Amino acid sequence: MTGHNLLVVDDEKNIRRSIKMICTSAGYAVETAVDGTEALQILQQKPISLVLLDINLPGEDGLAILSVIKKSFPEIIVIMITGFATIDNAVQATRRGAYDFFEKPVSKEKLLLTLKNALQVKSLEKENILLKKQMLSETEMIGQSLAAQKIIEQIQKVAPTDGRVLILGESGTGKELIARAIHQHSRRREHPFIKLNCAAIPEELIESELFGCVKGAFTGATETRQGKFSQADGGTFFLDEIGDMSLKVQAKVLRVLQEGEFEKVGAQKTESVNVRILAATNKNLEEEVRQGHFREDLFFRLNVVPIHSAPLRRRTGDIPVLVEHFIKRFCDEYGYTHKTTAPEVMQVLQNYSWPGNIRELKNIIERLVIMTSAGHITTADLPDHLQEKFEIVKDDFSEGLSLKELRDKIESNYIRFTLEKHGWNISQCARVLGIDRTNLHKKMNTLGISK
Repeated sequence: MTGHNLLVVDDEKNIRRSIKMICTSAGYAVETAVDGTEALQILQQKPISLVLLDINLPGEDGLAILSVIKKSFPEIIVIMITGFATIDNAVQATRRGAYDFFEKPVSKEKLLLTLKNALQVKSLEKENILLKKQMLSETEMIGQSLAAQKIIEQIQKVAPTDGRVLILGESGTGKELIARAIHQHSRRREHPFIKLNCAAIPEELIESELFGCVKGAFTGATETRQGKFSQADGGTFFLDEIGDMSLKVQAKVLRVLQEGEFEKVGAQKTESVNVRILAATNKNLEEEVRQGHFREDLFFRLNVVPIHSAPLRRRTGDIPVLVEHFIKRFCDEYGYTHKTTAPEVMQVLQNYSWPGNIRELKNIIERLVIMTSAGHITTADLPDHLQEKFEIVKDDFSEGLSLKELRDKIESNYIRFTLEKHGWNISQCARVLGIDRTNLHKKMNTLGISK
């Protein structure tokens, strides 16, 4: 069975019977109607994927019925059939939304091929609509707090322009989500959104990732290939963790920003590119500039419009709506019935400090949706580290530490606590903290944490 229901509309009984036999033998479920009135009644009562519609019908002709169908049921495919084909009829049918047009007597091979192609197009269009809805949901900013509303307002203002945006904030606060939302609401939304994580690419490979390379430019360059700048031409290029980019590469990126030109690694030819640059970092770039780790001229080029992504601990009022959003998303994704949460669960979630921010919350909700058998999530279902009581050690606040030193100390203690608890299993600890392994290793090295 194909799973598609067809409707044949023709006033000739033999034609209806002939087409029905052909389509039924191919696995289609077929309804029939003798005129437009009966056809519209069937369309209102049953789910029909495609209509085979005769032009010459008693009462209103097929072209008039075609117009009604496309207005009332725009998702239904209509194929016109007639015993007296003319160019004018074909043009009229196409203008009114017909997918195809062919003459009687109906050829079995042509009919089945046309049906197959038409329904494939319908399936692709439906899939495209779902993908677009998914993309929109993934770029939807969730939150009612002042911090969230401020970010939404900034996105609305900057998105329609080509202004460069520097997104600042801790890991897991949704910096990429902000970048995607800017692209989705920009004039470039029909063009590519390309992302590069500058911290995840080794120093010796990042130039070829950015600009591409020619065959033989270096060991391993077995073919000429395009870089991210070329892939993003006409669209948006998101440079994530740009604070980890080397000074050498920064100089080359600066040239692209200034002149819109670059060369592939190993090439002599200059290429032009038209991209909008969005960048993000969890580092204090002004401090990096002062220490000589980041180019001041590149910082000023990128920092046209700064957007600060607030950590989740500063927007706890958004946790209930985020939890509901993630529960719905994962229940829909995995085919579960919608799950609810006990009031005490929300209280625990709002009292937690969320070192991994929204990413950590998202991971925990996904885990709860998958692992909770019942349709109601209680505190007993929560991970152990969310239910533990932490005492504030007052000595931590009596040493005259700067905010950065205090933050590093608390972060170091919590990471060490998590590592000890999970037997120094890096992958497991990264999941608990809501960060990836690479970032956890970097934090451990920066904070001097070792077993």
